[in-house]
Amino acid sequence: MGNRRKLARWALGAFSVLVAVWLVAPVLVMIPLAFSGSQTFKFPPESYSTRWFSRMIADTSWASAMMNTLTVAVIVVLISVTAGTACAIGLDRSKMPGKGLARALILAPTIVPVVITGAGFYIVALETRLFGTTLGFVAAHVGLCMPFVVVAVSVSLSNFDRRLELAAASLGASPLTTFTKVTLPIILPGVIGGAAFAFITSIDEVVVSMFLSTPLKRTVPVKMFQTVQDIDPTIAAVSTVILSAATILMIVAVIANQSGRRSAGLAN
Repeated sequence: MGNRRKLARWALGAFSVLVAVWLVAPVLVMIPLAFSGSQTFKFPPESYSTRWFSRMIADTSWASAMMNTLTVAVIVVLISVTAGTACAIGLDRSKMPGKGLARALILAPTIVPVVITGAGFYIVALETRLFGTTLGFVAAHVGLCMPFVVVAVSVSLSNFDRRLELAAASLGASPLTTFTKVTLPIILPGVIGGAAFAFITSIDEVVVSMFLSTPLKRTVPVKMFQTVQDIDPTIAAVSTVILSAATILMIVAVIANQSGRRSAGLAN
């Protein structure tokens, strides 16, 4: 019986590794292609060079798209973290009727097909003259990114002991002091994780961004999609940069989550 269980665990582990390789392999292929010396996508590369990264930096269209992407993502993270944390706390503390419906509406952008969301934002952007503007991109991306912050902070709040807030209040701390000195440090891992997911979602969003883009105002994913038929290895260099940034942020989110679990365990 013990040998069968051990064999089953090994089989399940091997299957999990195969699935992981199958999912990650297409992404990792882009890294060597980014350093290819060839003019076309050829794997494995016959020669290696960093000229595609140099071309990415020197090309003004790529530089403009990158600046637009980073500008939008930073603003989106700031708004999403502020509003999402407030929403998560409100949903956690409120006893209003229909709280479940409110939560479902906040999380709806993660369920509704993104092409429908993009078409909706396109119509709104045209009516409000936000089409092709940074504010239009920010408004659309906040709607897509904020749910991730709400979920991440809600998870941290589920392990939060509210008696700590009562103890701080009994010692004379104001609501603002209680939040900044007690609540926020404990839920900070969730806030950081939500911010990381919001940033990754913003810099990766292509469908909604395509509805809002103009030739003079577009993000990196939109430019990549529009130039992919040109067989330009610069796309591989840009993909490697985005992949590296996303990986770093995911590592930060995982570390923050583990830190939050340890803090919650100590608090309990």
